[in-house]
Parts: sequence; C-alpha cells; structure tokens
Amino acid sequence: MRGTDRRPARHVRRYAGIAAAAAICLLATACGGGSHGPTPAQSRAQAAASARAHAAALARDLQISPANGSHDADPSDGITVTALAGKVTNVTVSTSGDAVSGSLSDGGKTWHSAGHLNVSHGYTVTVTGTAPSGEKITKTSTFRTLAPAQTFTTQIFEGYQQTYGVGMPIILTFSQPITDKAAVERSLEVTTSKPVIGAWYWDGDEHLYFRPRAYWPAYTTVSLTGHLNGVEGAKGVYGARNLTQTFQIGRSLIAVASTTTHQTQIYLNGKLAYQWPISTGRASLPTPDGTYLSVEKGNPVRMVGGGAPGSAGYYSELVNFAVRFTYSGDYYHSAPWSVVNQGTSNVSHGCVNLPPAAAQTYYNMSIPGDPITVTNSTAAGKWDDGWTQWFLPWSQYLKGSALGLAVQAGPSGSTFVSPSSLPADTATAPLGTSAPGNYFAGTPNLAVIGG
Repeated sequence: MRGTDRRPARHVRRYAGIAAAAAICLLATACGGGSHGPTPAQSRAQAAASARAHAAALARDLQISPANGSHDADPSDGITVTALAGKVTNVTVSTSGDAVSGSLSDGGKTWHSAGHLNVSHGYTVTVTGTAPSGEKITKTSTFRTLAPAQTFTTQIFEGYQQTYGVGMPIILTFSQPITDKAAVERSLEVTTSKPVIGAWYWDGDEHLYFRPRAYWPAYTTVSLTGHLNGVEGAKGVYGARNLTQTFQIGRSLIAVASTTTHQTQIYLNGKLAYQWPISTGRASLPTPDGTYLSVEKGNPVRMVGGGAPGSAGYYSELVNFAVRFTYSGDYYHSAPWSVVNQGTSNVSHGCVNLPPAAAQTYYNMSIPGDPITVTNSTAAGKWDDGWTQWFLPWSQYLKGSALGLAVQAGPSGSTFVSPSSLPADTATAPLGTSAPGNYFAGTPNLAVIGG
C-alpha cells in the first residue's frame, strides 16, 4: 500500500515538468514568429486595401449625376459628369434603351449627354479621367429614370418612303395637349438631301406643322427624327417613344385657277404644261381664294349637297377624276355637264370644273401636297379648311413657333437659327412660293407665266 501511494506522485511531477517545458517552447516559438512581419497574403491584402482607398479618394474628384443608386431620375436632365480636379477623358453609357451620346466642355472638366434619356429605363455610366497627378481615375453610377404616370405619343401624317408634292408640310399630331411647346420643338430634327429653310408652327396644343420658307426643292428626301422619349411635353406628361420617318418630295406640279378669267394653268417642274378652261363656283357658292394643297383624290367620288334630299337644290352625283383641296368639299374634277360654261362663266357648286380629258390628265399627275391656288374670288379661304399652311406669309408663319426661330436643314440634320441671320428669300409666286395675302377675297390675279 505504501509503495502504490508514492509512485503516482513521481509520475505527476514528471508530466508537469514536461508540460512546462513544452509551454516554454511554444512561448518561445510564438515570440520568435512575430519578429518576421506579415505573411505574403497579409501583405497583398494590405496593399489592395490601400490601393482601393487611394482609388476611392481619387474618384471623389469625379461627380456623376444622377448619383449611383438613384431612382426616378428626371430624363429631361440627362447625364452630367464633372471633374472637381483633373479632367474627364471618357464616358460610356450602357442601357437597353436608346443609345446615349454626349460631349466634353470646359476644357475637359464637364461632360453632358445629348438630348433626353428614356423614361422607365436603367443606365450605367462608366467614367474615366485623370487626376492632377496624372493618375487614372474610374467611377461608375447605376441609376433608373422615372416611370411617368402619364405619357404622350406622336403621329406623323407622312408615310414611309411615300412621295408628296412640293407644298407638303410635315404634320404631327400629339395624343395629349402640349404646354411646353419649346421643349418639343427642340427635340425635333429635320434632315434633307438638299438645303432647306423652314419653321415649325403650332396650330393649337395638339397639332404641329413644319413648312419650308419656299416650296420644297423637287426630288428632295426628307427625314424627321423626333427625340421625344423623355421630353416633358406638359406638367408630368412625358414622351414615351421616339419618332422617325422618311418620305420623298417628287416633281413640282402647281395649279393656278382664276375665277375671273375662267382658266387654270398647270405648271410642271417650273414650266407651263397645260392651260385649260374652267368653271368655278357660282355667285352664291364661290370657290374660296387661297393657296391650298391637294389632299386626296378619287375616281369616282360621290358628291352630295344643295340642302335636304328632295329640296330644289339637292344633288347626289358620282364625279370622275376628282382631286380634293378643301375639307369642305372643293375639288378639281371632270364636269362634262358644264363644258359649255367652262372658259366663260362660273356655274359650279364651289368646285373647279374641268373638261373630262383635262381632268383625267391632272388626276393622273396629282399627288398629295401639290399646290393649288384659287384667285380673284369674292370669298376668302378659311384656315384649316384643308392644308392651309401656305395661307400665311413667312414672317407670320414664324410667329407660330414656340422658339421664334427658323430651321436650317440639310444632309447633316438641322439647327435652329435666328430669322435675321437667314439669306434673302428669292422665291416668287406662284412657282416658288405662295403670294402674300392669297386667301383674302378679291386678291389681285397672280401673273400667268407663259400664258
């Protein structure tokens, strides 16, 4: 029993000594390891953190608006990048919407996008620049534009690659009333294959026209680009889609009819091609004065008028080779029943009556937008009774622009310019433009070229 009591004590003392020695060894090892500095992995992590901190400090010198994480950004504001120190060298914008371009200004201190951004779209802006030290800076902003509660759409009358006469205006119709008309005008670009001077004209809040100062040059290609997506046309009402269309201007075909000489002249590409006897509206239904445009044609067209069915003046007739120039029902058309009066007296219900063969010839040549001028009538033309944009002289037409500016268009697009900076207008009536005051009753007869 005594022997067994002492042996465990010796073993405990021995194991304790071993443990103490091991602890001393570990302590020495730990102290010795600390004297060799960070591991390679630790060094790399520290260097990366330092580089990120330095890059972040440099990036603070680049400001992007809208800021990263923004929602409901106003598309009208576009994108602006500003270098508080150093310069902006490149900006790229990624989006699923329309491509975004822009330009640098202020010696590379500022970049701003061109036009408006799309509504309801996401954008990522990546900017590179240089710090004053010459180091490269990079910064990114991702944001989203607002989704408006109300939007407007825009329709253009002209059809794709359709051909129109030299008087044809560009006709735009908006689905909502437009109150910021200047903003809408600024978003519209006209590209023409030949140089053209023109202007926009607002007819109320939902209709907008573009008309050249003088008739379009024959055989001109015209393209309209409406950068309307993101334009605030009225308070809280934004354009939701852009608009593009291309159409053609064909040969020049111009008709001039006199209610007193009872003759019409037809000019083709600037030369008198035909002169025909006509009969215009009788004294109680005069054909109104004005420079109109051919709107549509039909063969035949049923014409109804003269009061209620059964009344003394009532008529309902099919008329051949009819070219319409007023909404109220005035046409150039075939009238075999009035051939005896054509060239001598006015007996129609307001239309321009032609001999059948002449009416067919004109009908076959006519396309929408061909100028048709009626002169010497006792009745004045009415605005908007047809395409009446040529009722107005250029100086008055300019007043219909919200910007008060003219448009110079060409193969590279269009710019807004002061009317006072334009070259003199050398176009003359009736072949180059319309006569001033042409829609007033009793306008003096236009000179008959070659007749």
